Amino acid sequence: MLDYAKFAATSLVRAPFEFLVVPGFVRPEAAAEANVSFPAPDMPGVLPAPPQCLRDGFGRLLAALRSSRTTQVFAEKFGLELSEDTLMVTLRARCRLRDGAIHTDSALKQVTALIYLNDDWSDEGGRLRLLNGPDDIEDMIAEIPPLAGTLLAFRRAANSWHGHKPFEGVRRAIMLNWMTSAAAARRESARHAISANVKRLVSA
Repeated sequence: MLDYAKFAATSLVRAPFEFLVVPGFVRPEAAAEANVSFPAPDMPGVLPAPPQCLRDGFGRLLAALRSSRTTQVFAEKFGLELSEDTLMVTLRARCRLRDGAIHTDSALKQVTALIYLNDDWSDEGGRLRLLNGPDDIEDMIAEIPPLAGTLLAFRRAANSWHGHKPFEGVRRAIMLNWMTSAAAARRESARHAISANVKRLVSA
């Protein structure tokens, strides 16, 4: 399901922070099947991934992403000691106009990886931009359309600025975060689950 060879062959950009972009990291057939069975409700914000991997297309992809091999190849690429115990997997299903503000990730995160599951993308908004600083969305290092199968991964740093222009609508992504500890992964996963439940109650 995952093209580890393409990942290994893609060089890590070192400056101004470490990142790589791998179109087709999730093979086309696997990405299409995962998109059909994408489990997150049509809600904004960060949503928890299912704790168990079902036998549908999304479940098979989720199992591959949670595997020891995936953690190993990311650890080797970034030169870090990463563990499956520290991996947190969350989902994004819908984008709001207020989303995408320029930011760096929490210091609890070592590596962030985003895998997109959108069949096409013609809108100027919603394309994640890696940036040189916190003040100008146009001062970009790279822009990544959120197309199905595309992987963006970066090492969290004080200057790992990123954001996107406004977009409202469906924008599906799987987010992998290797945290600084297993406790941090459990705590943040629980926080996202509580937040998602509150959103469901409010929307109902």
